[in-house]
This record gives sequence, structure tokens and C-alpha cells, in this order.
Amino acid sequence: MIDLSRTRRLALLPLFAAVALAAGCAQEQTRYGDQRSIETVTNQFSSTDLQMIAESMTRSMLQSSAIVSGNLPIVTVQEVKNKTSEYIDTRAVTDSIRSELQKSGKVRFAVDAAAMQQQVEEVERQQGEYYDKEQTAEKGRMVGAQYRMEGNIISIVKQAKDIRDVYYKFNLQLWNVRNGLLEWSDEKEIRKTTTKG
Repeated sequence: MIDLSRTRRLALLPLFAAVALAAGCAQEQTRYGDQRSIETVTNQFSSTDLQMIAESMTRSMLQSSAIVSGNLPIVTVQEVKNKTSEYIDTRAVTDSIRSELQKSGKVRFAVDAAAMQQQVEEVERQQGEYYDKEQTAEKGRMVGAQYRMEGNIISIVKQAKDIRDVYYKFNLQLWNVRNGLLEWSDEKEIRKTTTKG
């Protein structure tokens, strides 16, 4: 004999599961925010800090004599050294600065050390039998940079009872590759204080 009440319960299980899932999902909401709004979730390095550094450094470098008096100077970007105790994607910082400088139309960029291997491999790949020799990149045609952009970021963290203070200092330099002279340098400082209570 078939137990109808058990059969009905089994038939309703998917419905109960869907209701439970919907109830669980109702507690979590995802929405887009303003990417320019100030992020204060923690006092660690944040998207706001990245934006402030990129804007400040770009504005300052575009006013330097190397850029103003140059005829579209060619720059290569070196890795920014992270001297803090936390993980910071310094490549994201330099990528933002490079992007803003590129948009200005006043600077050109040569391939950097991090991308050199891919550049060499692409040139070599085009030397293969499948490409029209008149349309391919030739070896020995890459343009060397006139300037090298590099820098570092440090932090000093102080904590006492319910207060945590974090100080960041980002320094960026523009070096003349041909003569080794420092053509431009600037710093951006950021301080964040968190109080519990």
C-alpha cells in the first residue's frame, strides 16, 4: 500500500528547498557602487588610495620639465617596490599611472621588463613561414626608452588600545636612461586612523 502522505512530502521537497534557498539569498544583496566613492571598510591600502596616488603622480609628472619640454618622451615602467607589511598590487598602481599618462597624449611607453619576454616571443613568432615578410615586425626595431619610471611604497603602522594608525608614503621617480640623472620625483602621503568603540 502506498503512503500518500509520504509521497506528498517527497513531492514537496523541491518546493521547500527552493523556498529555503530563496530565503537564504534574500539576506545577501549585491549592487554596483560609485567607483570614485571613498572606501573606508578598513584602514588597509584601498581602491581610494590607489586612485589618489595615480591622480596625484600623473598630475605632477605631466608638469615636469622632462614631459613638458620633451617631444613625446618614451618611458619604460619598472616595478614599484612594496616595502609595507601588507600585500599591495603595485602593478595596479603603475598601470593606473601609465594609463592616465597615456591618455594625456604627452608620453609614449616602451615595453617594460615584465612584458619584454612576450614582446620577444611575438617578434620571433612573426618571423615564421606563415607570415608575409613585408607585414611582420623585424628584429632589432624596438625603440629604447629615454626615461625609466620606478618607485616604492612604505607604511608605518602604530597601534595603541583602540586606535590603529596607518601611514603610507608612495614615492615615484623618473630617471633619464641615457645619463642617469633624476629628472622628476614626487611623493604622496596618506594617513588612516581607525578607532574602535
